[in-house]
Amino acid sequence: MSAWRTARRILCVRLDNMGDVLMSTPAMQALKDSGADRHVTLLTSRGAAMLAPHLPMVDRLLTWDAPWARHDASVREDGVPNDIGDAIGACAARLAAEAFDAAVIFTVYTQSALPAAMLCSLAGIPLRLAHCRENPYALLTDWAPETESRDSLTLPRHEVARQLDLVRRVGATVADTRMRFAVRDEDRRMLQASMADGFPRVATGAPPDPAGNKGLILIHPGATAASRRWPARRFAAVARELAMQTGAEVFLTGSASEAALAESVCAEAAHPAVRSMAGQLPLGAMGALIERASLIISNNSGPVHLAAALGTPVVDLYALTNPQHGPWQVPHRTLFADVPCRYCYKSVCPEGHHRCLRDVTVEQVLLAARSLLAGEPQIPDAMPWHPTGEREPCSLSASMLPITTPQPVSFATAR
Repeated sequence: MSAWRTARRILCVRLDNMGDVLMSTPAMQALKDSGADRHVTLLTSRGAAMLAPHLPMVDRLLTWDAPWARHDASVREDGVPNDIGDAIGACAARLAAEAFDAAVIFTVYTQSALPAAMLCSLAGIPLRLAHCRENPYALLTDWAPETESRDSLTLPRHEVARQLDLVRRVGATVADTRMRFAVRDEDRRMLQASMADGFPRVATGAPPDPAGNKGLILIHPGATAASRRWPARRFAAVARELAMQTGAEVFLTGSASEAALAESVCAEAAHPAVRSMAGQLPLGAMGALIERASLIISNNSGPVHLAAALGTPVVDLYALTNPQHGPWQVPHRTLFADVPCRYCYKSVCPEGHHRCLRDVTVEQVLLAARSLLAGEPQIPDAMPWHPTGEREPCSLSASMLPITTPQPVSFATAR
């Protein structure tokens, strides 16, 4: 461990998407803080690279779409077909030129760290740390044996906790284990400029009115995987009811590719306070918008983790595809319906019924939203874990309260 204490130039390898990088930020902060004059470089995918300006512990960014990660690495940025061997060799040479002292490879437990370990070994990085299921021999100098398994009788650790445990093996710790995302003043100015005409109350960050019945609620109806999307028409019903009950502005968020989805939700909601911001804000301004919101309602995707990093309460519509990626250290309600096929790790429902989300009702989402807006205490999640699939599908998460008659919501106690 003494070699790790003196390591100065640290490479953090996280080759997945933005949510995965965000869930690695506490561990990266621990690496940054646990040595004098440390310089941290993040190697990540092009899709996650936009996070870098908002990660204060990252000094330098390198991007690479690895052929073993979940994105299209078959072509180069200029569109020329990629030879995988050449691509790996070129990346290794690029890393070698940086003269790193150590590399930490972050993966979920269903991924193998060995391809990235080989990359770092080829680059001549002397210290290499990762989780590994089998003995890595010379590919890793330090490693944590995998303890999670799909067949385990216990839930796997949250992804944030998993990576904090990893870096703790080389003496890196941090007291504040929240995820990080820094909203800059320029991001807030950009949001204000973007919304000054049509949304003056949101643009200025004005507080709820004295009656306590107005605020800003965000709804994110998209997700990269079809298996993680709650029905759009139900999002519309939630948006309409919250706008009517609270007087809040309800904004639909999403990427440019999700703009049509967001517009369809607005059209179905048919309420003047329900409007789409999908595709209209860059990441930093989106962070500024989430920072000002009283609540976000979302499928389990990147905005859930962004909201957690910013401390904005979350209603998380959590398809039971992977139990590691729920909201972390933020007021939240996690909604799902238990099914025998839970934790399928699939992008498309393998059973075709999509019941883990389909059986979550509009009324249950509204109840969760009202609970968070009222500042009610956090309720422990009741994530199911029955890998043998012996039980029949049950009702919504035990973390939910019984459905009650809708009442007006005050924003007075919301953030």
